[in-house]
Amino acid sequence: MTTALWIVLGLLLDGALSRWMVAQVPHWLPVQASAAAPHVDALFALETGIGTFLFVGCVTLILITVLFRRAPKYDMVNGDPIEGNLKLEITWTLLPLLIVALLTWQGIRVNTTLATLGGKQRVSGGTEAMAVSAAATTTGTGALAAPYGPVRVIARQWSWEFVYPEGVRSAELHLPVDQPVQLELVSLDVLHGFYVPAFRLKQDVIPGSVIAYRLTPTREGRYRLRDSLFSGAYFASNQTDVVVESAEGFQTWLREASKQAPHPSWNPARELHERRLRRGDQGWATVPPAPPPLVNVGLDPQASHEA
Repeated sequence: MTTALWIVLGLLLDGALSRWMVAQVPHWLPVQASAAAPHVDALFALETGIGTFLFVGCVTLILITVLFRRAPKYDMVNGDPIEGNLKLEITWTLLPLLIVALLTWQGIRVNTTLATLGGKQRVSGGTEAMAVSAAATTTGTGALAAPYGPVRVIARQWSWEFVYPEGVRSAELHLPVDQPVQLELVSLDVLHGFYVPAFRLKQDVIPGSVIAYRLTPTREGRYRLRDSLFSGAYFASNQTDVVVESAEGFQTWLREASKQAPHPSWNPARELHERRLRRGDQGWATVPPAPPPLVNVGLDPQASHEA
């Protein structure tokens, strides 16, 4: 078999393996629960396919060289120079350029399609941030007007609080399915990260700013919201649930929640800090967690989530 045929066969096998890896991508990721998820997953699959093709091709060439094309023992002769090979230089210049250009174009296209991030209003501190976001929640205005919202998302060390236009406060985020929702992201202390893996969306929550954000849930269920940025000693416990339900179920939840008196929500960070104090408050100094938010609906530690 000639060298050209071996090269063609190797490229075909490499391409088949890359396609198989692309088909495995959905099995690695959480369920798709937002309008953004298919677009993000398609971009990830493209990167996986290209990365697999290049990785397998390079490793195969290395193995062939080591096993079958290596120099004899004690051979000290230099290899043939390749300087001046114009075709080879053009090839290894154009191919990376085209690959990077393709990934860049796809990344820009996905970001434009999602259009999740709206305006960011600068404020002088947590008090002004709360006032600005409360006004937006009351009037329903913002850079990303949506059929429902805006819902105020308040991040603290270490708890989440959600305030709905109807005045309901909760420690877990409830959203109607298949309906764009506008959020107003606020941090009262340090940098936090609003990250829902099932939505494939992540947004920094920056102190001194009120950030307009938009998303569309597409699958009913209970998913996990995580603080994706290191915000202090107990940031790993700064998690809550996102409950996506039907429009009727969401309205029913709002009515039932409004009848409940505000009460402190269960907060794992407080429990961890109190356990530390009982043990003598030893080790690195930590910031005490903020008081648990007063909400109509608290966080249920026994509730299970899908992703």
